[in-house]
Amino acid sequence: MAKTVIIEAQGGPDALKIVDRDVGEPGPGQVRIRHHAAGLNYIDVYQRSGVYPMTLPSAMGMEAAGVIEAVGDGVTHLAVGDRAAYASQPPGAYCEARVMPAAQVCPLPDAISFDEGAAMMLKGLTVVFLFRRTVPLKAGDTVLFHAAAGGVGLIACQWARSEGITLIGTAGSDEKCAQALAHGATHCINYRTTPDFATEVRRLTGGRGVDVVMDSVGKDTFEGSLNCLRPVGMMITFGNSSGTVPPVEIGKLAAKGSLQLTRPTLFTHIADHATCQDMARQLFAKVTSGAIKIVIDQRFPIDQVADAHRALEARATTGSTILTI
Repeated sequence: MAKTVIIEAQGGPDALKIVDRDVGEPGPGQVRIRHHAAGLNYIDVYQRSGVYPMTLPSAMGMEAAGVIEAVGDGVTHLAVGDRAAYASQPPGAYCEARVMPAAQVCPLPDAISFDEGAAMMLKGLTVVFLFRRTVPLKAGDTVLFHAAAGGVGLIACQWARSEGITLIGTAGSDEKCAQALAHGATHCINYRTTPDFATEVRRLTGGRGVDVVMDSVGKDTFEGSLNCLRPVGMMITFGNSSGTVPPVEIGKLAAKGSLQLTRPTLFTHIADHATCQDMARQLFAKVTSGAIKIVIDQRFPIDQVADAHRALEARATTGSTILTI
């Protein structure tokens, strides 16, 4: 049996329940993993609240790290006793142990702790697909990154610094801006004191605009983000923490300079086993080299998962948040 966080109906943080579930044995292509820590992400809030429909009841959580306890037939990249971490569907990472598909579970280098592994997989692999797969960026490019002091944002700031990419961040306080700058952002705009961030971005880029916008905020920043782009620039919207972006009149992209717009998801990029493992190796290399430090600013025992969700939704967190198990 394993303590597991589930929801039986979508709703607020109080919808999260802790139950004991039978774990069982892995079948073909599966592993059983015993967790040391699990990561929190805004996708968990979307699933819990109903923004993303789910088949109920459902376990919760999309990333974790721990030790492989059993391996099913056909699994060759993991063995019993291996340290491992993952970002993966289906949900179920908020638990002591689980049986799950093995394809997206990745061997975790000894130099990376379980807490770091749990905090970095979904967020770090998101940065990999943003910087290397959606628009392959190079030294000298300029990016606007919203929520730059969050878990994804602080990894993105460091990734940009390590590759000579200019990153202009936004955040909701001077303290968060300072954290983004300390982790590699070239500039950071406090959108509470400078609500017209697009004008400030234009000033910082000498009127040119940025090559790429990476926006996980959604409704509140979408229009301003388009106004930050240079002609033929790329708008990547990859989340909606402020709400879903309304329908877009596609002609607006032409009027603003033949702009490009995409809405990628991590799980499309990591669906292929070999691609997922290669992306994880790129991420691990950044961390083990020291180019990226995983910032864990909040830790909650799994029994306090509802409080963790409340903090995340209130934007009262910086860096990554994990559940200790």
